[in-house]
Amino acid sequence: MEIGTDCEILHEETVERVKQKLPDDAFFFNLADLYKIFGDSTRVRILWALDIEEMCVCDLAVLLNLTKSAVSHQLRILRHANLVKPRRAGKEVFYSLADEHVKEIFEKGMDHIQEG
Repeated sequence: MEIGTDCEILHEETVERVKQKLPDDAFFFNLADLYKIFGDSTRVRILWALDIEEMCVCDLAVLLNLTKSAVSHQLRILRHANLVKPRRAGKEVFYSLADEHVKEIFEKGMDHIQEG
């Protein structure tokens, strides 16, 4: 039996319209990977802090009661996912959210949780 053949009603035009807009599998894997980044509470706490203000690793470590190493590890993951960006000021490196898209995604998620 083919998948979907047990359906009694099929809206072929609807299926075809959506099918024409369907991205390839790689798109969905990349999107799922992006959302996996938000699945770690430490990373979410870092994003929350950076949504308020640019910060260095040491400031984040003190704020979140984490080791500098733990913060650095999470920042590497966030940088690799293009969610945060570094800014060098002399010997210090400050981190901020990568762009307005990241800020919007994060804040929309917070809004959704607060509404519930």
